[in-house]
Amino acid sequence: MNRPIRRVAVLGAGVMGAGIAAHLANAGVEVLLLDIVPPNLTEAEKADPAARNRFSQGGYDKLLKSRPAAYSHPSRALLVSVGNFDDDLGKVRDVDLIIEAVVENLEIKQKLFARLEAQIGEHTLVASNTSGLRIAAMLEGRSESFKKRFMVIHFFNPPRYMKLLELVPGVETDPVAFARVRAFGQDVLGKGIVVAKDTTNFIGNRIGAHAMMAAIHQMLASGLTPEDVDSIVGTPMGRPKSAAFRTADMVGLDTFAHVADNCFKALTSDEDRGVFEVPAYIRTMIEKKQLGDKTKGGFYKKAGEGVLTLDPATGDYREKKTTKEVASFIKSLRGVEDLGERLRALVADTGPAGQFAWKVLARGLSYSARRIGEISDDVAAIDDAMRWGYNWELGPFETWDALGFAATVDRMLADGVSLPAGVVAMREKGVARWYREDGAVYDVKLGEYVARPKDPRTLPYKAVRKDAPLFENNGAVLYDIGDGAVALTLRSKMNTVDPETIEGFERALDIAESQYDAMVLFNEGDNFSLGANLGLVAMAAASGDFESIRSLAARFQASNQRVKYAKIPVVAAAHGMTLGGGLEMCLGADAVQAALETYAGLVEVGMGLIPGGGGCLNLLWRAFEGIAEGTQFDNYALVTQVFKNIALAKVATSAQEAKELGFFRHSDGVSFDKARLLHDAKKRALGLAGAGYHAPAPRAYKLPGENGIGTLKMMVLSLIQGGQATEHDGTVAMKLAEVLCGGLDGAVGPVSEARMLELEVEAFLSLCGTEKTQARMQHFLMTNKPLRN
Repeated sequence: MNRPIRRVAVLGAGVMGAGIAAHLANAGVEVLLLDIVPPNLTEAEKADPAARNRFSQGGYDKLLKSRPAAYSHPSRALLVSVGNFDDDLGKVRDVDLIIEAVVENLEIKQKLFARLEAQIGEHTLVASNTSGLRIAAMLEGRSESFKKRFMVIHFFNPPRYMKLLELVPGVETDPVAFARVRAFGQDVLGKGIVVAKDTTNFIGNRIGAHAMMAAIHQMLASGLTPEDVDSIVGTPMGRPKSAAFRTADMVGLDTFAHVADNCFKALTSDEDRGVFEVPAYIRTMIEKKQLGDKTKGGFYKKAGEGVLTLDPATGDYREKKTTKEVASFIKSLRGVEDLGERLRALVADTGPAGQFAWKVLARGLSYSARRIGEISDDVAAIDDAMRWGYNWELGPFETWDALGFAATVDRMLADGVSLPAGVVAMREKGVARWYREDGAVYDVKLGEYVARPKDPRTLPYKAVRKDAPLFENNGAVLYDIGDGAVALTLRSKMNTVDPETIEGFERALDIAESQYDAMVLFNEGDNFSLGANLGLVAMAAASGDFESIRSLAARFQASNQRVKYAKIPVVAAAHGMTLGGGLEMCLGADAVQAALETYAGLVEVGMGLIPGGGGCLNLLWRAFEGIAEGTQFDNYALVTQVFKNIALAKVATSAQEAKELGFFRHSDGVSFDKARLLHDAKKRALGLAGAGYHAPAPRAYKLPGENGIGTLKMMVLSLIQGGQATEHDGTVAMKLAEVLCGGLDGAVGPVSEARMLELEVEAFLSLCGTEKTQARMQHFLMTNKPLRN
């Protein structure tokens, strides 16, 4: 029962089933995707396998077109095969895990499980992706053996992007079987596992639906607008910008109402059951097919260049409308970066925004506290579920601590909010918070703090690094992260490159090469790096200070080249947006350990520039490095592909796609759980160091030269003539062509790296001197949008 899970069958090719299949394939798992045979087939179609597989094939085909992309790269679809329940159910005998994701109907599931029991192998595990049906009811009539191997595995949509995976064991589930699925979800799929109890909507949707419905009901009671509510319960509360009403539009009002209805119907003894009752105006919206994004209109509707809002009182769409006091107060919070400080300011406000925020928070926090023991015994699991499943920055109990535990309890009690006895007892004992600084969490049942199990792979950066930095300035900081490794972390806004970050690279390598075995480039925040500090470049260009631009570019080239030829291995831990200079850092590293959700590309052409930190050289050399010495090959074909990737500003939509585009090597690692990225990058760096690492030697290649430049020019001219590129796009593209072809004499003999860097910086400088490039940079800095001039 401890053997690994390598092959999985997914039963049901609808939105969730197909999405689960895609993410399994992303992780390299072979998937069998089955669905029913379509009803009402003609006699000819009944004998046609393609017709019989129409539903599963339809789910498969939709995955390839889905946006955001379900697959990390289209090639992953090759791991998924399709079939139907009548012809192919016997194939499940050869899989390790079956995930049932058919329609949420108890009778249908029961019948399917009865059929499965006669087909599955003795070690096959079975899990249902149900979001509300009870395990005991689904397993009625099943054998003891089947019950031991059964559990609920609840993915959140879309499965690739949402970290939360709720696992629910049944009374008879074998702990070994449960541990096997848990390890698979955590280690292979990169999910954050939360163990829930077998209750309606488990943890995430129970607390999440309550929070959204509380805000929706309170809006009417407070006389606010949907725009007011979304401005309050989004960023100010540390929740997604989509907040309540915009989130409902994204999810679909029919789906949202189904979750709420499920709670209202099943939770007959819930003391706050009324919150789940869907308001009449939302029922009307559903009847009118005003379901949100999927029907081009829900609470919000695009109209020309603007957005209209549905007025709950009239049912008609109107222009944007906000309450003046709410808008003014929310605006005052924009400069408050610390979430705890922002939350405290929000609930302290005596105006309509603060009163609304307090009412929905008090209702939500107290409701979460009353669910302890019912949906989970662990408050940390509830917090994890809301962070991973709803993208809250803080879960309800973390929010409680941020507001101040004692003050929040006192205010709730003064307002007549019902709190469980255990929470009141905490206050009476003088307990200061749910979470202690050492990570222990208060257990209400035991009446004491309990240490949380720690996965060494997901320890936060501050817990891994030594307290005192080895070097720091305003642009970067270097830490000892143990075992002979150091981590260099940028400190600039959006981890951009400026003179101080470059100094950080230089100093870090001085220290690392003399005292340590390996180095990791590890940046905090949502993104690895957005590249060079465009403001510095634009300002210098506008004032004609081209020498400072030359110095910045040359120093950045030199730092990336020094990383490339360092005496110790350097691994870049890429994640999020890894653009421009951010990717140039990765191209200089010996290896990349990237989070699955890494969006990498050299996008400088949008600013009227080309890569200026060695990106042209190192992306081209990367394309050449797999070619054996002495091989006769068409260097123009490789140059053209690199040219297209840069000139078209291609951005990979995953780490896997970055490999396929040549931005990363196929041997580079991918961390499915971003929380493990530092651990994985450190392991990779130390692995290289311990395996006889030696710095690479510089290389030189023969390039297409003048002939290649001429051929690329014809390609560019055709794009301009076809209206697909502007004249200035053409100017930028031809500068890029000159660099990638090694200049006019690139075909005469091997072109050195020094010559390539010289061509790159000269082209970069010449473009900085053009009015149109300067206009593009200024426009982007003011609007955050590219200018096509």
